[in-house]
Amino acid sequence: MSYLDRIDECNAHDLSGFRCFTIGEVSVGWVRHDLANELAAEATVFRLGEDLTLHPRLADFDGRSLAVERVVRAMAEAGRISGWRDEHYPVATGFAAQPLMRLERAAVPYFGIRAYGVHLNGFVRDGDRLKMWVARRARGKQTYPGQLDNMVAGGQPIGLGLKENLVKECAEEAAIPPEIAGRAVSVGAVSYVLETAEGLRPDVLFNYDLELPPDFEPRNTDGEVESFHLWPIEEVAELVRETREFKFNCNLVVIDFLVRHGIIGPEDPDYLEILRGLHR
Repeated sequence: MSYLDRIDECNAHDLSGFRCFTIGEVSVGWVRHDLANELAAEATVFRLGEDLTLHPRLADFDGRSLAVERVVRAMAEAGRISGWRDEHYPVATGFAAQPLMRLERAAVPYFGIRAYGVHLNGFVRDGDRLKMWVARRARGKQTYPGQLDNMVAGGQPIGLGLKENLVKECAEEAAIPPEIAGRAVSVGAVSYVLETAEGLRPDVLFNYDLELPPDFEPRNTDGEVESFHLWPIEEVAELVRETREFKFNCNLVVIDFLVRHGIIGPEDPDYLEILRGLHR
């Protein structure tokens, strides 16, 4: 196995099974054909043609959000959508664009909406060697239970700044105080397009590096992490390269760290493909 295997696994999809989801004249997502046909029955909310589009009578943020919320909540009550969070993501043409509506997080992949997240690489220097803090997700967690994860990671809800969200997640997931979390450095982003059982995930993860004091030990406070481990970066790299122990998209965050810190370098025959693969 290889780093490229992990990248390819995050980008397995076939768009022929989907049609565009549009608001007005702009595309904001992708919906499977069978779901589009089902949603067309909600004639006051959706219209089905070449694309699935919101009814033009839904002309503002609140009107769109409330109408679609009613539909997806009914889907959840019928067992069609699981893991309801009561957390909303923005629906927009881009990260900096004005949101056209909001959508319950659990419903986002069903509509192929681009979601965003913040992921933190927590690391420690041991002389000239690096060690990385790795989290193991709680066994009772609804998604990817028991898998390895970045030290801190979370989805980006509507109405919250990236750094504000990161500091919040640091406190909840690893008991990192704000004065330390605030030192995290923005180091770029990775992106991928993955087809899942729910739908399409064309997601972007904003990455941060945080060098931690050698005596700092993370402690989970929200029940989502079973344990933390401080491992030599070479061991983390091997786990990513040779196993599927990490939650799928966390592999990309670690690979990006390995590239930026010279652990994966130009001498690797896949180097340029790895660089391209982190930004799909």
